[in-house]
Amino acid sequence: MIIRQENTNQKALMSGNEAIARGAYEAGVRVATGYPGTPSTEIIESLVEYDDIYVEWSANEKVAFEVAYGASASGGRAIVAMKHVGVNVAADPLFAASYTGVRAGFVIVTADDPEMHSSQNEQDNRNYARFAKVPMLEPSDSQEAKDFVRLAFDMSEEFDTPVFLRTTTRLSHSKSVVNLSQVESHHVPDRLFREPEKYVLLPRYSRTRHPLVEDRIKRLADFAETSAINRVEINERSAGIICSGVCYNYAKEVFPDYSFLKLGMAYPLPRKKIMDFAETVRKVYVFEELDPFFEEQIRAMGIDVTGKEMFSMCGEFSPDIAEKIKGKFDNNVKNGMDSLPGRQPNMCPGCPYRPVFYTLKKLGLFIAGDIGCYTLGALAPLEAIDSTVCMGASIGYGMGVDKLLGRHAMGKAVSVIGDATFLHSGIPGVLNMVYNKSAVTVVILDNRTIAMTGRQDHPGTGFTIRGDNTHSVDYEALCRSLGVNHVYTIDPFKMAEFETVVKTEIQRPEPSVIISRGPCVLHRRLQRADKISFMVKEHMCNGCGECQRLVCPALEWRRSRAGNTAFINRAMCYGCGVCMQVCKEGAIVESNE
Repeated sequence: MIIRQENTNQKALMSGNEAIARGAYEAGVRVATGYPGTPSTEIIESLVEYDDIYVEWSANEKVAFEVAYGASASGGRAIVAMKHVGVNVAADPLFAASYTGVRAGFVIVTADDPEMHSSQNEQDNRNYARFAKVPMLEPSDSQEAKDFVRLAFDMSEEFDTPVFLRTTTRLSHSKSVVNLSQVESHHVPDRLFREPEKYVLLPRYSRTRHPLVEDRIKRLADFAETSAINRVEINERSAGIICSGVCYNYAKEVFPDYSFLKLGMAYPLPRKKIMDFAETVRKVYVFEELDPFFEEQIRAMGIDVTGKEMFSMCGEFSPDIAEKIKGKFDNNVKNGMDSLPGRQPNMCPGCPYRPVFYTLKKLGLFIAGDIGCYTLGALAPLEAIDSTVCMGASIGYGMGVDKLLGRHAMGKAVSVIGDATFLHSGIPGVLNMVYNKSAVTVVILDNRTIAMTGRQDHPGTGFTIRGDNTHSVDYEALCRSLGVNHVYTIDPFKMAEFETVVKTEIQRPEPSVIISRGPCVLHRRLQRADKISFMVKEHMCNGCGECQRLVCPALEWRRSRAGNTAFINRAMCYGCGVCMQVCKEGAIVESNE
């Protein structure tokens, strides 16, 4: 929910991401950048609804960080948002910015994903705060998400530091009531500042900045002792729970009578406040997701705590887990609710990725995959992807296979990468492939959007986040400029043609690129106007099941007079015609109805 009034005492129901955007708006942010990635995406999408803020989808998280940091160093408040693995991409400027500090407030949102709802790992980015020596705040609901953003900007300017705001998937997407506040006004200077001793990290300058960072952490630790966001709640003294974020909500729900130390500041920790709390209660428990981040630091203070011996290092905390822990306390474990049946993720009907993976699988190629919707090609029955590591890794991975094994073992390696992922971090891989004379064929899946995170624009779509026309990358020209001599653009739904090109290119003793161009079926600008209907002639279907290997949701399996036969659910069919092309009996035909 977007509320644009600058002066308001309204209430609004907001998700954590919407509240973060609102908090940045109220704090007078001038520049907001990011790269789409669940669970952080809606922060930037919400910020673009507010006037007088420059907002962009950047090419990747490193660039997003640098743009926002440049604005901060020039005197305007700035925020950058990304999911947890995005911080890996932005780590280089992050560590540098810790040394240089800021001029205007600079906030970095890291949206972690315990339970891996939409991620390749569960890394705990609280460790980045300690590693980079940058303070981190962690809200537990939407109200705190908004308020903590405003506090983060103030802290950033007071302590001359970037400030992390950490969220998790549950906080990002759950909603609660938020009290809105007035919008702050911050003056933006009309000239550039030159201060090389602060912002130019030559060794001679860096050596003078490091002691300032160490002193800053000590001052922030003192601030943590008195800040209201680190809150003690004394109730029953037999047990005290130390926690933060959404873990606090779950623990408070299940253990309302126990004492709590709620840490709104995840780093640095308030040492004295923790020690005083531990002396107040009989036994101390640490409830936290993923790493024993609090637990290890509290143990180092000489405090005996119970933590990961009761909680898993994997997955997210939940009310059910809290109930089971309560059962261990009370020796009366409560039975959880029956879970709903699972549903395997799948590509949409008419997805342009489906014919690509069907063909590559048919040819028996080793397929190095990447991050995107197309990673679903690894699931049964397609099972067409052999590796997925991180954004942009498919090209380097495929090159490693090629350099080690060549055409031996499983045959030639093919690297498959999405259009947005290619622009994010795949270009250096192609450059390296050409420079070091690799014979990998790269398939760029150009569906004209960042589909996995909600169909956002990127430098290849020709539109900015606000929908303004802009330059669109020419993939063919780009690849040729990098030194690839054999570049082709193919319609993936013309399966015979696509297969012929792939067969030719995998035999080349040099790099090649195939651009598979077919828009996402959910693309808001590229909807088909010539939708075709298909049907199955039951008397011609022999029940071989070949069409079922496509895993298309529109293709069903039914019992008929002719036995088990395929059936097309026309309400779901997009009319791509891939099933007709793979049917060996010619049983699938266009429908005139």
